[in-house]
Amino acid sequence: MCLEKLDYVAELGAYEPQVQKGIQSLQDKGIMERIWTHDYGVWKDAPDEISNRLGWLHTPEAMLEQLPRLRKFTQGARNEGFGQALLLGMGGSSLAPQVFRNVFGVKDGFLDLNVLDSTDPAAVLAAAAGHDPHKTLYIVSTKSGGTVETFSFFKYFYNQATNVLGKDDAGKHFVAITDPGSSLVDVAKTCNFRDVFLNDPNIGGRYSALSFFGLVPAALLGVDLEKLLDGALKMVCKGKPCHFAVAGNRLGAQSGSAIGVLAQQGRDKMTLAGSERMNLIGPWVEQLIAESLGKEGKGVLPVSGERLGPPGVYGEDRFFVCLHLKGEPPNEAPIKALKAAGHPLAHVYLSDINDLGAELFRWEMATAVAGHFLKINPFDQPNVEAAKALAHKMVKAYHDEGALPALTPSFSENGITVYADVKGRDLTTTASHFFGQANAGDYVSLQAYVPPTDSVMEALQAWRMALRDRCKLATTLGVGPRFLHSTGQLHKGDRGNGLFVQITCDDETDVAIPDEVGSPASSMSFGVLKAAQALGDRQALLDAKRRVIRFHLGTDVVKGIQTLRGLFG
Repeated sequence: MCLEKLDYVAELGAYEPQVQKGIQSLQDKGIMERIWTHDYGVWKDAPDEISNRLGWLHTPEAMLEQLPRLRKFTQGARNEGFGQALLLGMGGSSLAPQVFRNVFGVKDGFLDLNVLDSTDPAAVLAAAAGHDPHKTLYIVSTKSGGTVETFSFFKYFYNQATNVLGKDDAGKHFVAITDPGSSLVDVAKTCNFRDVFLNDPNIGGRYSALSFFGLVPAALLGVDLEKLLDGALKMVCKGKPCHFAVAGNRLGAQSGSAIGVLAQQGRDKMTLAGSERMNLIGPWVEQLIAESLGKEGKGVLPVSGERLGPPGVYGEDRFFVCLHLKGEPPNEAPIKALKAAGHPLAHVYLSDINDLGAELFRWEMATAVAGHFLKINPFDQPNVEAAKALAHKMVKAYHDEGALPALTPSFSENGITVYADVKGRDLTTTASHFFGQANAGDYVSLQAYVPPTDSVMEALQAWRMALRDRCKLATTLGVGPRFLHSTGQLHKGDRGNGLFVQITCDDETDVAIPDEVGSPASSMSFGVLKAAQALGDRQALLDAKRRVIRFHLGTDVVKGIQTLRGLFG
């Protein structure tokens, strides 16, 4: 055994024989050894989007060599008086930094890092108000170098910094993390960025937590990167004979087998539960699992941020993963009740918070192994482009005609406008008909294109839990358009068993997106971009024959959500 601090215990009940058979098949076929030799045949018959996406296997070792650079960079920022950092990114570029910020906090004397990954105008304005350009280091983070949301953020905040600091000094407050050859490299050179971190291009965004995309922000927070990577290397078992055996990759093989085999048995809703801090990794796991395993009419739905309920609110489609951190025990009562009711569970035990590096790598390996069982490529995202293309079409219409395409509402009631294909001329009957379509094994996805304030999120979470308890279905909550970069692939790529609830609103204040860096001219706003993405994703869901309803709440978002919860939930 290569690990001393991290352990995995499965309580799978009636599913134990099938999962053990799956683990044995990994050994019989040499799957773990083949993964380490970059054998694309583990997943598909062709190397496309596989052979060039396995760099994450070697990231922990490679990043050890970058620690001196990261320390020097961080110390330089501290010496120059930077007290804050604002990361501008989406999906794989933003979720791991958010995990590090939430789990580790900010070490004394280091930079208080925050993440902006919402194009909602209120979120952009809040980020601007909370960060003084004199004291802020802006991190522009995008693998492709062309992510529309990230570049919109960059142009807005670069212009803001230029207005305050002057053109000659603004660039010193910006850092880029991207792939070699991306357009952001040229922009960084032109704008005289403080530094540019070029990531291994053979690492996909959602597998990049332990690369520059995760570790540059972590370094600024004061995270002990050596301990973090040491934990990951123990998981890798690098340089030991067990490196090429199922036993050596025990945790990744075991947990990946459980995810994949249970999904094949109909337990395809993987629910995370655990201690307070460990629950904070949920959004990162959501993207990793959903975008990797939701395709070709298959999928594993990750459910995070859920308060565990009694066994009666869960169907026969759940698998629970409980994350335990020493000194922070989770609520054991509902976990024991779920076990007694026959639900399969797995437990991950961390004795120290620095084991997080090992835990992140375990999830990456487990996801790759689960992809083998499902016979899919866990490294591509074939359905993501559909929503992007349709959003681009909406934006083009806005530029050509001066307005976004208009939808025809079904009706309006109590300040809420409804767009639906189901029968009903009032909120109660329409919601009843929509949710009444649900079958066992379905799920409800709340997609909220609204300001992600505490009060709004609390109202949404309360409605989500009420829907779960009433419908007895798995429910998820995503803030748009950020979820398009995480769970959006699964929504269009799985077996079509989701009910999608779009929640939109009127923006009380909008924010212009500069057309060019350094110029105040603007032909579009963040509010228009968000609305275009909501329209594009709605159409992509409809094109994929998904069930969709849209509630437009006007300006009083909390009141509208509470109204909907009262009517159905």
